[in-house]
Amino acid sequence: MIIPYQSTEAWIKDLNYSVIDQWRSWKLNGQIAGYTESYSNMMTFATVKARNQNGGGHTAPEYKPEECVAMFKRWISNQPL
Repeated sequence: MIIPYQSTEAWIKDLNYSVIDQWRSWKLNGQIAGYTESYSNMMTFATVKARNQNGGGHTAPEYKPEECVAMFKRWISNQPL
């Protein structure tokens, strides 16, 4: 992970919402595109898998545009990752 997600994960845990979908991979074109976990307040935490030292993190749209567009389209159409 280029941008550590542990702080975000800890903050979400402090919200004390029940997990309804445990950590699992989400895929695009048959390949793992990232990981996701869903909570009882209808919140979903999702990551985009980095392919190398330049991918993922806050720069994901620049280095992983296909994955980011797919994640966004699924979110706005209320489809699971």
